[in-house]
Amino acid sequence: MEKQQEFVLRTIEERGVKFIRLWFTDVVGTLKMVAVAPAEVEGAFAEGLGIDGSSIEGFTRAFEADVLAHPDPTTFQILPWRGEIDPTARMFCDISTPDGEPAMSDPRYVLKRALQKAADRGFTFYTHPEIEFYLLTSSEYGPDGPEPVDKAGYFDNVPGGTAHDFRRRAVRMLEDLGISVEFSHHEGGPGQNEIDLRYADALSMADNIMTFRTVVKEVAIEQGVYASFMPKPFANHPGSGMHTHLSLFEGDTNAFFDEGQEYQLSTVGRQFVAGLLRHAPEISAMTNQFVNSYKRLWGGHEAPNYITWGHNNRSALVRVPLYKPGKGQSARIEYRAMDSAANPYLAFAVLLAAGMKGIEEGYDLPPEAADTVWELSPQERKALGYEALPTSLDHALNLMEKSELVAETLGEQVFNHVLRNKRLEWEQYRAQVTPYELQANLELL
Repeated sequence: MEKQQEFVLRTIEERGVKFIRLWFTDVVGTLKMVAVAPAEVEGAFAEGLGIDGSSIEGFTRAFEADVLAHPDPTTFQILPWRGEIDPTARMFCDISTPDGEPAMSDPRYVLKRALQKAADRGFTFYTHPEIEFYLLTSSEYGPDGPEPVDKAGYFDNVPGGTAHDFRRRAVRMLEDLGISVEFSHHEGGPGQNEIDLRYADALSMADNIMTFRTVVKEVAIEQGVYASFMPKPFANHPGSGMHTHLSLFEGDTNAFFDEGQEYQLSTVGRQFVAGLLRHAPEISAMTNQFVNSYKRLWGGHEAPNYITWGHNNRSALVRVPLYKPGKGQSARIEYRAMDSAANPYLAFAVLLAAGMKGIEEGYDLPPEAADTVWELSPQERKALGYEALPTSLDHALNLMEKSELVAETLGEQVFNHVLRNKRLEWEQYRAQVTPYELQANLELL
């Protein structure tokens, strides 16, 4: 670590970096930042930088307590969108209490703790997200909602179009930050895009997702448009998901691969999937944390809303994808409910915990869903035992509140902060009188 700190200090001096942004994340996944001058970095490495602890609890600000932000030198990167005038860098931070203990309200620590628990059993957790978002002409909207930048569709090529230029610029900027991109393309909705990040360990990927959102927002501003990761900004177009591929490794060996089993999915892999399925309802408030998230899950357009798994079934909550022959190391499963607005640290932590619970308890994997789940009647789904995901944030919070798995994974402080924040969001939403109600009822009643 000392060598990495020395590298950072030397780079700051050689590159003439004027400002260093220290990044951290609150419980609802909002990126927070404090900027320091180069002369303060060495002290921040040695002792941490004092900040107000309520900034990591989310918007309720239940109480204020000083904590220390410790920059992680392995995350040092110069921000390419700041240019050569007053070069600016960033580092993610770990948060501690003044006595040096990890701050229990730090989402990054929540994920680190979950990863360490898996590591104690010999597993390393890797993730690979497919991140969808909308490009809009601005953040303003009229009676018909926001205005997308184009009317293109799935995989459409739009030469010279805003989205095409945007993706090229965003991908180049991500690569400059050391974040590898696997694919980028236009998605199904007008103005909707997808960029897939190459797989990495879950902590690095959570940091990468936070960086990704910032890059996408910055590039959009640069090009005179607006980017939104809102799960469902349009009633009649697809929502923005973050389908995430998950895998466990034991050393250099993919623990999900077994050539002799169906779909070459190992017993460990099958138990992990069974854990995801069994605990999906209670972790939904973490993978789908906003009121609007449930408009995506239950608003059609191929979002998964029933707890099933399948091999090549895109209506399933968990999918076992195809991979190339001889590529057993790429064996993985895909969790399809999570949306692009999730807090990646907390979402990855509960996904890992649910899967590990399946392994620890030896859960049996239920039968595969062979049919397209959305096309079945309610009676058919009931007969097949297909349970539904929560239908609202309120429903998801009620299930989470009773969950020992989520409480243990998040820790008492984050668990309580999340519930308090999200209950407030639900209460504020519930108090609204919506245009739908006025249109449907004002003249009729």
